[in-house]
Amino acid sequence: MRAFLVLCAAVVLAACAVAAWGWNDYRQSVSAEVAAPSAVAFTIERGWSARRVSRELESAGLIDKPHWFEFEARRSGKAAGIRSGEYTIQPGTTVAGLLDVFEQGRTRDYAHTIIEGNNFREMLTRAAGVEQLKHTIGEQGSFDERGAALMEAIGHADLHPEGQFFADTYRFPTDTTDVEFFSRAKRMLDRVLEEEWAGRAAGLPLETPYQALVLASIVEKETAVAAERPLIAGVFMSRLNKGMRLQTDPTVIYGIGESFDGDIRRRDLTTDTPYNTYTRAGLPPTPISMVGREAIHAVMHPQSTTKLYFVSRGDGTHQFSETLEEHNAAVRKYQLGR
Repeated sequence: MRAFLVLCAAVVLAACAVAAWGWNDYRQSVSAEVAAPSAVAFTIERGWSARRVSRELESAGLIDKPHWFEFEARRSGKAAGIRSGEYTIQPGTTVAGLLDVFEQGRTRDYAHTIIEGNNFREMLTRAAGVEQLKHTIGEQGSFDERGAALMEAIGHADLHPEGQFFADTYRFPTDTTDVEFFSRAKRMLDRVLEEEWAGRAAGLPLETPYQALVLASIVEKETAVAAERPLIAGVFMSRLNKGMRLQTDPTVIYGIGESFDGDIRRRDLTTDTPYNTYTRAGLPPTPISMVGREAIHAVMHPQSTTKLYFVSRGDGTHQFSETLEEHNAAVRKYQLGR
């Protein structure tokens, strides 16, 4: 009997020792840092279980005891919350910390820029080359058809797509669709336009935020020099107030469309299109490019000026004039002279 009791005691002690060793091994494993000497990309596919994730982490050489990762995921209740996506695992991350990253969905971000002054066709073409975006708007059909499909997908089927996406850099995670990306850019434009319209200067010859957006797109195309934008906006305001035509080349070029070869000719200025501001008074029917906040702000707060004309100096800046005689002299100096 005594021998039996001794044996039982020995078994219990051994079990306790094994349990203690196991518990200590578990604690050390979940608090240990993953084997990542530098940032490592790791992708979790949709539908992967905690067990599958643990095995993939082991295969990638990031952990050596996948059973403890799975155990911790289930013990902590985070197994069901692991989100799919592409992650960047940083050096120093513990196994427990890795679970937090996966549960919170802190996926790897990518960036794409909508460029100020790009038109819809250019914007859509650039976005089509972004591999990290999921492309749901097909590449078949004309740009008009694709634009209509995109505007319908983001809930604005009544709007022309030109100028409707705020020029900025946007960060996005894996699995973001092109529709989600452009919806965000549209919301940003609406927010900025609303803010700037609410704080606009008094007495502008503009009736709606949309008209301000149209004019901002022209200012955006006329100059890349930020300091000139308020003055160029002021010139256009003066012309509108006086009932003068805007006579701005970028609108003519936009009206020519894809057939524009880089040179604007006299016949282009006299050929009527809805966008030819030499043949038609007022603003064109839609914006002609995507815009950033600076161009919108310049239109909402134009510089007060008596200037009515400007011409490119050929270095990115412009010469401004009050009279047609001064303007013609500047054209001879900076354009015909070259």
